[in-house]
Amino acid sequence: MMRSRVAKHLRKTNLSTFHHPKRAFGGTVQLTNSADARKVNHGPVPMTGSEAFVETLVSHGVTDVFGIVGSAFMDALDLFPEAGIRFIANQHEQNSAHMADGYARISGKHGVCVAQNGPGITNFVTGIAAAYWAHSPVIAITPECGSNTKGLGGFQECDQLPIFSTITKYQGSILNATRIPEITSRAFDYAMYQRGPSQINIPRDLFYSTNDYSIPKPREVQYPCGGIKDIKDAINLLSQCQNPCILAGGGVMMSQGAINTVKELADYLGCPVATTYLHNDSYPASDSLSVGPLGYQGFESAMKCINEADVILAIGSRMNPFGTLQQYDFEYWPKKDKCKIIQIDIDQQRLGLTKEADCYIHGDANLSTKQIHDGLKSLQQSEIKCLQNKQQRLDTVSKHKKEWEDKLNEWTFEANAEYDRQGRIRPRKALRSLEQALAGKNAIVSTDIGNICSVANSYLRFDQQDLNEQQASFLAAMTFGNCQYANASVMGAKVAAPNRPCVAYAGDGAFGMSFNELLTCTRENIPITSVVFNNGQWGAEKKNQVLWFGDRYIGVNLNKHDNDDQYVSFTDIGKAMDLEAIRCTDEDEIYDAMNVALDNQMNKGKTTIVEIMCTKELGAPFRRDAMKLPKRLLPKYQQTNQNKESSTGQPTDI
Repeated sequence: MMRSRVAKHLRKTNLSTFHHPKRAFGGTVQLTNSADARKVNHGPVPMTGSEAFVETLVSHGVTDVFGIVGSAFMDALDLFPEAGIRFIANQHEQNSAHMADGYARISGKHGVCVAQNGPGITNFVTGIAAAYWAHSPVIAITPECGSNTKGLGGFQECDQLPIFSTITKYQGSILNATRIPEITSRAFDYAMYQRGPSQINIPRDLFYSTNDYSIPKPREVQYPCGGIKDIKDAINLLSQCQNPCILAGGGVMMSQGAINTVKELADYLGCPVATTYLHNDSYPASDSLSVGPLGYQGFESAMKCINEADVILAIGSRMNPFGTLQQYDFEYWPKKDKCKIIQIDIDQQRLGLTKEADCYIHGDANLSTKQIHDGLKSLQQSEIKCLQNKQQRLDTVSKHKKEWEDKLNEWTFEANAEYDRQGRIRPRKALRSLEQALAGKNAIVSTDIGNICSVANSYLRFDQQDLNEQQASFLAAMTFGNCQYANASVMGAKVAAPNRPCVAYAGDGAFGMSFNELLTCTRENIPITSVVFNNGQWGAEKKNQVLWFGDRYIGVNLNKHDNDDQYVSFTDIGKAMDLEAIRCTDEDEIYDAMNVALDNQMNKGKTTIVEIMCTKELGAPFRRDAMKLPKRLLPKYQQTNQNKESSTGQPTDI
């Protein structure tokens, strides 16, 4: 019925109503910059499936899509320029997903990626998984083989829904062309409201359908602000405690206005604010009450404040196990009988998931914290016990912060001096120099997984230029912990925030997996600064072989021969890729090199590789909690047994 009505309408209507003049042949189609391009025809009106799909993207504010071109979605892709949507072509689909992730986290909008059905879509998996654990509203558009051949084992066919079932918040499977706008729009709504990736799976033949379509508008839904009783319970716990501590998680950054609200509450109570693992930007580092991040290579000042607290107010955090493991031989997380926990989270499934709390608040970080603050201010100051020892607590916070800075400086400049080598830079010295070069520049930094990049947690500090307009500044693969993240995600960030410096940190192992994407920087005019720590090894895994496997190195050395100083030159590779490249072999060169690289990025539109030649010195292991000395049972493997850890904790080829 619907098809015949559409056909009748088309016969009566001049086709020029629906078609623009043909394009001139012979070049890349340029983006249409006009009000009409972004004007949505909400209908109902006859459209093709591609038109309905693209109009729905425009309705949800999509201006950028990351991916690799493919025939499965080419009919819709052909409309992108006229709709004011920039298609950014990548080198690898995993990077498309990472770019969408970085774009979403920095812009606060959806990050959108698309690829060819089958092998292109399977390449999305790692990037979508990383976005899932980063709570990023990424939209994975997954066109699949035609509906009339599904299940016949045709070209580039696979079942694409099960692959993403555990790493998405919503899977929109479009089986009927008339539902293209409805399901597409729902995927966008759910990704934003539930803070995670959505998948839009659509058979390729549906793009060519013709129907009457209505284009939905985004649903404006207010987040909850916590139950009345739960808020009262939190106020009561905080009013009765002596030594509160706030733990600001990623939800603080995601909730607009929350950083300022958390600061106001911290100032009122005079309590320290720690940030969760890899969420260093969730509270301004320069604030007197900021004590830094927890987790691997976090700030000992944060750990001491958490350890001494009798109430922890965890805001927008699931308190994940890896981010609260002991560090520096310090089992800092307080015992349950010593400390009460209040947990605020927008996702009720995260409440109590990893740590049992005494008060759960299902609500938005900003709104819930504001209610707690207002409730405390309604009490008499004499009714809030922690206000009576406020100055003492402030003094303790200052003491912990000074002790940590002194220790960090000692580790950076004095400890392990025997590992200094001519022409090589010790990792902590490199990280301190990078910190100094980025100070005050409002930079966005993305770190890959790896030993040196993770030690950077001790040195990465971020501030907010305007607390009322908070900006995300720190990207990482979070607890999914995959390599190949930093370069692509910070490229997505650069597309979202072209006026901010964007910097990637990667070790030579992870860089080797991702540097091909820097070709996109030149082709698509996305200038970034890419720092690579070149020490000729997979450092995080080598640390495990040092400590628990008797320095038996298997698969961890990246130079051609053991004890060979001839490392791969990423500077030479960068120049061959038409990039700027600077090699640093002395710590005194790093500050100036970064300033040149940032000038190239911000003023000349050029991408620069800053290659830092590092010693083989390694930081602490990631998973001491999960590793053991091997005890073999079969005779032929007895020689691999180990009865003690390495005495130095450093490689024999250092």
